[in-house]
Amino acid sequence: MTDRYAVFGNPIGHSKSPRIHALFAKQTGQDISYEAILAPTDGFAAALHAFAAAKGGPAKGANVTVPFKEEAFRLATRRTARAEAAGAVNTLSFEAGAIIGDNTDGAGLVRDLKNNLGCDPAGRRILLLGAGGAARGVILPLLLENPAELVVANRTEETAARLALEFARLPGCALSVKPDGIGFAGLTGRAFDLVINATSAGLSGAVLPLPTSVFAPRCVAYEMVYGRATPFMDQAQAAGARVADGLGMLVEQAAEAFFVWRGVRPRTARVLAVLREQA
Repeated sequence: MTDRYAVFGNPIGHSKSPRIHALFAKQTGQDISYEAILAPTDGFAAALHAFAAAKGGPAKGANVTVPFKEEAFRLATRRTARAEAAGAVNTLSFEAGAIIGDNTDGAGLVRDLKNNLGCDPAGRRILLLGAGGAARGVILPLLLENPAELVVANRTEETAARLALEFARLPGCALSVKPDGIGFAGLTGRAFDLVINATSAGLSGAVLPLPTSVFAPRCVAYEMVYGRATPFMDQAQAAGARVADGLGMLVEQAAEAFFVWRGVRPRTARVLAVLREQA
């Protein structure tokens, strides 16, 4: 029987995940179905259990997006190391009565940087803007790439410092340098090879108070939001940086989830091209 998967969120109508996974399934010859499910803000657990119990084929897993990633973390009966580090889950697998929680966001970001943008984080000075869930989800995968430096910057310096310190103490993660956390004001005079915007400013249209100096020559400026030009991208482009949006991260994190579920890694270049053509 066809294995069933879904993505849960609220809102969810805009999700590209069903299209992405349909393309992955066709490419790899996997017999799956994948749907988008709108869960009530106070009813994610019930919606997930209803999906798992529904007829029509075995439910094998689910993706989770805003605002349910933290709740999915709590619902998981087992969690991967990267989910534990992120404190959030975007990929669930149903196996023998267990709900296994994983987080593929950071892996998706790293693969997009390396494979699609030719920007290997190894040895680079990285600035990560934001200290919320989006930032937390990508710090460990970035650190494991051995950057020369990873600085977390946030409007509230204490939040950035607390997050950076938490990951600096992470056992089993060999760091070339100690990461630090600062407020935006502390960025004056500092330059980075890779600047990643993990704040919500791209969604709200807010302008971040960034000094031009943060964008080093040949800097790559990465906006996690996709499908629109954001003030951050405009700032970076005006400073001479090469800009990229988060569509590649979306596709690559989906490919990582597909691999977790099916044991097959789909090729992403054509899928990403199709989505850009349809934008």
